[in-house]
Amino acid sequence: MRQRYLLLFSLLACVPAQAITFQTRLEQAEWKVEGDQFECRLSQAITDFGVGEFVRRAGEQAIFRLQARERWLGAGSATLLAAAAPWQPGRGDINLGMVNVAAGEVPFNSTQLQAGRLLAGLLDGRSPLVRHRTLQGGETLEVRLLPVRFAKAYNDYMGCTAKLLPVNFDQVRQVQLGFPSGGTDLDDRARARLEIILQYMRADPSVNRIELDGHSDNSGSRLTNRDLSRRRALAVQGYFEASGVPAERIVVRFHGEQYPLVTNSNAANRAKNRRVTVRLSRVPEPEPAGAESTAEPASAPAAAGPASS
Repeated sequence: MRQRYLLLFSLLACVPAQAITFQTRLEQAEWKVEGDQFECRLSQAITDFGVGEFVRRAGEQAIFRLQARERWLGAGSATLLAAAAPWQPGRGDINLGMVNVAAGEVPFNSTQLQAGRLLAGLLDGRSPLVRHRTLQGGETLEVRLLPVRFAKAYNDYMGCTAKLLPVNFDQVRQVQLGFPSGGTDLDDRARARLEIILQYMRADPSVNRIELDGHSDNSGSRLTNRDLSRRRALAVQGYFEASGVPAERIVVRFHGEQYPLVTNSNAANRAKNRRVTVRLSRVPEPEPAGAESTAEPASAPAAAGPASS
């Protein structure tokens, strides 16, 4: 009898734990498209779990992520699969590698390559599937999206991405404009970068402050280098103002050779140091004179120092 119990116990120990699966019922699964010129999202609600979504920001490729209402996924790693749909049992899954899982409402973001392969898999009838260990007991947890009614939503999503700006704020908040020839005139490349910055600013009026810092290499005297850096910064300022940016929103500083990006040890490095740094920011607009406010007055900003040489 004891041997029979031991045999039964060993057999049960070999049976894998059943996975906890989150998946919307087939007839209720829907894809939703939202977005604007800054970001596009292609998502599917997952019953009792949250949302699985593809997110593409302006200037970037899409990533895939989950939004979880509860903390189902513990810290660690999960496997990302382009899985065969539940009604395709004979079809193999495609392992797309691991993702790092952390605490929070969005436990992970996939790589752009993984997201691209998931989208291709959906077009081929495959399901995005995340496989992970749960916090309690170490059971396997699976989160699955379904490929039903995907083609129409994907077309709408592609229409949204076609209207995205060429860059996002993180890509234009600090830009280096080079003056490789050593002069003070803007070349075609600098103008093209300025046009991209202006395109973003027109789309996002909350970006209302521009700081320009002019620089030089160490080829000339300090006074000459300071003047070159000043004229370079003024050239960029003039371009912004000619494009409609109010002068009061632009701060100009010039530093000569004082802050090189790299050592001025050769011609290539000196070319890198001849530049204007453009920084964009969002500064709260002052309230109109006489307007009542319940907020405490903000502390005065630090006064800008004199231009460096």
